[in-house]
Amino acid sequence: MAKKLEGKVAVITGGNSGIGLATAQRFADEGAHVFITGRRQAELDRAVKEIGPDAVGVPGDVSNLADLDRLYAAVKQQAGRIDVLFANAGGGEMAPLGSITEASVDKMFATNVKGVVFTVQKSLPLFHDGGSIILNASVAGSKGMEAFSVYSATKAAVRSFARSWTVELKSRRIRVNAVSPGPTRHGQAWLVRRPGQRLHGGRRDRRPHGPHGTGGRNRQGRALPRLRRQQLRHGRRALRGRRHGADLTTPVPTLRPP
Repeated sequence: MAKKLEGKVAVITGGNSGIGLATAQRFADEGAHVFITGRRQAELDRAVKEIGPDAVGVPGDVSNLADLDRLYAAVKQQAGRIDVLFANAGGGEMAPLGSITEASVDKMFATNVKGVVFTVQKSLPLFHDGGSIILNASVAGSKGMEAFSVYSATKAAVRSFARSWTVELKSRRIRVNAVSPGPTRHGQAWLVRRPGQRLHGGRRDRRPHGPHGTGGRNRQGRALPRLRRQQLRHGRRALRGRRHGADLTTPVPTLRPP
């Protein structure tokens, strides 16, 4: 039986952990040759080993345009084209209104907004017409969350990019979709709450937690991050009446071949 992504070339930013790593594993299982990025060399090396022989790791930070140039130079040299791009790299921090700093705003927008813009733009000369671009947004982009206003704004921008770029790239038949994951158990937990601190929704938790902090499994790419039921319902409601061919509520990119 033919694999869904047999012979395809996929680039996944932030592919050394969490959602990015799980996606890279699944893509490789489906036959894709995968390029992943990450800022930490040791973690990137471990991810490449875990994914298997069809993976290549290129160290870099998506907010650094020189790093993106090195990524696409490696892709051009080793593969010559891109069929699928998952602009997954991102991060954030708690910043309650009244305590927001210029440094935290600059950092989150540099990675989550600027990084996405240039990850996509710099990929276009290598992109195969009829390919697929997936942007990693978040349920935080459409749901108000205490102390996450800046992070949520960056993810709302990602959803907006998907709508606009769908129109801009239609002449090349390049599909652009945004996925909005909820919590994952083994994702990149960039936020640690104090023990017993009340989370939004009234429950308490002592584990690392963030907008993508707890919930799904990430083991051999078999159980990919998924939305909680109430978040899935919220996402479906948010989409009613405003579909633009750019927003999905599924937690991972679909594997339909480009």
